[in-house]
Amino acid sequence: MKHVARKRFGQNFLTDANVLNNIIDAIGPRRGQAMVEIGPGLAAMTALLLKELDHMHVVELDRDLVARLEKAYPRERLTVHSGDALKFDFGAIPVPEGQKLRVVGNLPYNISSPLLFHLAEFAPLVEDQHFMLQKEVVERMVAEPGTKAYSRLSVMLQWRYDMELLFIVPPTAFDPPPQVDSAIVRMIPKRERLAVDGARLEQVVAKAFSQRRKVIRNCVAGMFTEAQLVEAGIDPGARPEAVTLEQYVALTNLL
Repeated sequence: MKHVARKRFGQNFLTDANVLNNIIDAIGPRRGQAMVEIGPGLAAMTALLLKELDHMHVVELDRDLVARLEKAYPRERLTVHSGDALKFDFGAIPVPEGQKLRVVGNLPYNISSPLLFHLAEFAPLVEDQHFMLQKEVVERMVAEPGTKAYSRLSVMLQWRYDMELLFIVPPTAFDPPPQVDSAIVRMIPKRERLAVDGARLEQVVAKAFSQRRKVIRNCVAGMFTEAQLVEAGIDPGARPEAVTLEQYVALTNLL
């Protein structure tokens, strides 16, 4: 029976064979690796990954799709975790000694930012992440300071990961087609992050970007003095999107 895509789950199923093959090539799965796919849907990508892997894990919220997956694949090939990826403990997936977890998925666009922040908690346990996301979100993730796309998401993810937009995927590659272009992003957790308290950095960056149109002096008023901004190497008259990750880290470390 044909599965009807559910809007509340943000379901858009990737059907284009060329795009699927390009994604598998970018991921480069190899036998013996521990891999988890978020939102396998109708298993278009899962099936191709399992040609290269001995076993993999998937996290799926839609119970109808969970039942389909469990029927289609034996447990020794596929472990299906029924539940919400936003609440899932990725640290609980068993990984061979000396290895780290690889994470892939066509992420639901309606929860992409909170899901990326949830996954960031597990960055030390992860080898790499390859995701399909809304093109606009990927552009924000990889944005340089001084550009319109540079945002809280850019700063917080660039503190944890090296990221690269690999290629664009048009709406015609999906069923049903989304309203927007999509993109594939590669995320590799940084082996050495800039030294700072992550929760405090998040607090500072959230306050800075809460009023994008104002200058940084006004955005962080009450949290930092103008003298502290200067000490961190920041022009008090600059806008939040002109401040680099290194400067936000230096500012946070003055707290």
